[in-house]
Formats: sequence, structure tokens, C-alpha cells
Amino acid sequence: MIRKWAMRAVIAYLLFGIAIFLYLFYWADTSIPEAVKGTSADPATFLNGREMELSEEYSRIRNLMFFLATPYEWLFYYLILIFGLSATFEKSAKHVSKFFIVRNAIYLFWLSFASLVIMFPLSFLSYTISKSYNISTQVFSAWMKDKFIDFWVQYATMFVVITVLYALMRKYKRRWWLAAWVISIPFSIFMMFIQPVVIDPLYNDFYPLKDKQLEAKILAIAQEANIPAEHVYEVDMSTKTNSLNAYVTGVGSNSRIVLWDTTLERLSDEEILFIMAHEMGHYVEKHIYKGIAGYLLLSFVGLWLTAKLMEKWITKRGKDWKVERITNISSLPAFLLITSILLFVASPITNWVSRYQETRADTYAINITHDKNAGIKTFQNLTKAGLSQVNPPLLVKIFRYEHPTMLERINRIQKYKLDETSSEAK
Repeated sequence: MIRKWAMRAVIAYLLFGIAIFLYLFYWADTSIPEAVKGTSADPATFLNGREMELSEEYSRIRNLMFFLATPYEWLFYYLILIFGLSATFEKSAKHVSKFFIVRNAIYLFWLSFASLVIMFPLSFLSYTISKSYNISTQVFSAWMKDKFIDFWVQYATMFVVITVLYALMRKYKRRWWLAAWVISIPFSIFMMFIQPVVIDPLYNDFYPLKDKQLEAKILAIAQEANIPAEHVYEVDMSTKTNSLNAYVTGVGSNSRIVLWDTTLERLSDEEILFIMAHEMGHYVEKHIYKGIAGYLLLSFVGLWLTAKLMEKWITKRGKDWKVERITNISSLPAFLLITSILLFVASPITNWVSRYQETRADTYAINITHDKNAGIKTFQNLTKAGLSQVNPPLLVKIFRYEHPTMLERINRIQKYKLDETSSEAK
């Protein structure tokens, strides 16, 4: 019976992979609408023939990797449950120690290590593809160092989460999900607070922006947006990627304005100011707080559904999986599988909200800089640097894109009418 269910799961994954491959490489329409041809949103006006070819190739491969990776993770969690490996990990932890916290640490290490080994081929393939298309500039040893750091950061975070989660399951048999949701609120805010100053520096070197004239211009926009920032930070990303990026991160006194060095090297001051105005638009529009509110709502529903589905699943299949009850740490793969599926199902909604917020931030950037040309050039350069599709397939946009497509962003800026009065005043 176990082999039968395992074979079904593997076949379903393979069929899904074939269908996604055919959709991305043969069925999906990524052509440029006639109304846009010849405009600034048409890639033929800012990319040469080879660049257009590479952007289509690279984007299709990256999109395929995205759609294969998520169900591959689901398959891992499912197989580790039905073959009893999760129960074996728990049993080995019990032999080592009788203490709940120590057993959790041992179990989580084995599960995390197994996940690392199984997911490594996809991660390495993704890294290799990025290198071959000259997106990644990171040497293998540095990439492995980041993987090592990532493993332990995630392990430490997950250890805290699951220790609290399973303690709540034991104490609150029916309402553990509600208690977990309440505790997740301060924990999430705490993580957002320490991210810029504790976690991010583990991966990259951050230092004050060297160009003080540019910093003064950026801080002037920040002051107008009431962002409590005294410095703009530069981060060394050229050793890892040729992509461009900038962002505002953190909350309260830990807010940071960050520019990748690749962005500083390849964009003009006007384009950088447009990007920073866009990022500050998120702050002005209070998107971070709206995002927290949305997260709380989704996590409330998600944890409730997860609790219901876990209870039914463990009751029905737990004996076959050697998972006696939901409070056993060996039920963790079921929790991770269900939450991952729910997040994927919810992604069209969360991505739509994110795209709306990005559009609002674009509008703010146009109004604050009054420089439509800088906005257009910025998105053209971002497309070129990241080999992005200007008009991606519909399913890719729905399930993957947190930002509007480049075609939509450039086209919107072209058609946007600035307030002439405020423009003259500027």
C-alpha cells in the first residue's frame, strides 16, 4: 500500500512537470500586444536580438524551476511521512534524550539535513543556470557558504518555532492553533525588527553609502516621506550577482535604506532616486503595516485550516505512518506540507495585493520625482540586467509575480499624466 501511494505521488509530480514544461515552452503566449509595439515598453526598442532571445530562454527556465520546486518539496514531505522516516527520526531522538527540547533539536536536525540533501540538486541546478546566463557572479565556495549559513539560520528559527508550537499542541489540545497565532504576532514583528541588523549582515557586508551627494538627495526624499533614516547603506552584491536592487527594510529605529552596489554602478542618479522614491512609497502608503494585517488574517485562517486537516489526516493515516498523534514531533512534515500547500493556494491573492501595492509605489515615485523618463529607463535596465520577460505567461504572473510585469509598469508610466502645477513647482 505504501509503495502504491508513493508511486502515485511520483507519477503525479512527473505529469505535472511535463504539463508545466509544455505550457511554458510551447503553449503560453508571451508576445507583445500590437498596441505596445514600437513604444518604450516594447523590448525590441531597448534590447538587441540576442538579449531578447536570452531573456525568453532564461525566464522560461527560471519559471519552470519555480513550478517544479514547490511540489517537489511537497513530494519530499509526503514520502518522508508514508515511508515512516519521520517516525524513525523521532525514535532516534528519544533514544538520545528524554528531554523534550533536546529531542526536538535532534529530530529537527535530521529532518532539516534530509531536506537539504533532497532539495540540493534543484538549488545547485538553479545556481548553475544563473551562472551560465551571467546573472550570478558568485563562486561555488561562496555559494556553499551562503547555503551553510542559511541552513543554520533556518534551523535556529525553526527550532524556536516548533518547540513553542508543539508545547502549545500538548497544552491546548483543540485550540493550539489559536494560541500559536497569538504568539506569532510579536514573534513576526521581532523578526522584522532584527532582520536588518542581525540576520542580513550574516550574508553580506553593509556599509554607509560612499557617494555622499547621492546620499543627501536620497535622505531628502526620505525626510519628505518621514522615514526615520540617518544613513543610506550600500551592500556588496557584485560578488554574487549582476542583478539590480534597492530596498527599505526593518521597522521603527531599525529601518534601513539599502542600495546594491550593482545598482550604483549601472544606473544614473536620476534612476536611483526613482527606485528609492518607489521604495519609500511603500513606507508612505504604510504597506508594511497593511502587510502585517494581511499576514495576521491569512495566518489565522491558515492555522485553523492546518489544525483541522492535520487532525483528520493523522487520525486516518497516522497508524500507517507510525505517527501516533498530532502532538508527536514526527507529525511536523504533515504540518509543513499542509501549510506549504495553503500558501501556494493563497499566492494568487497575496501576489495580486502585492502587485497593487507596487503600482501605488510606482505612482508615488513618479509624483515625487516628476521624472517619467527615469522611471522608464529604470525598468528597462532592470529588465536587461535580470533577463526578465517583459510579458510573462498568465500562470507565471498569477502564481509568481509580486510586481506588475515590466510591460505593465513601463506602459503605465508612459501614459501617466503628471500634475503640471506641481511639476512646475518642482
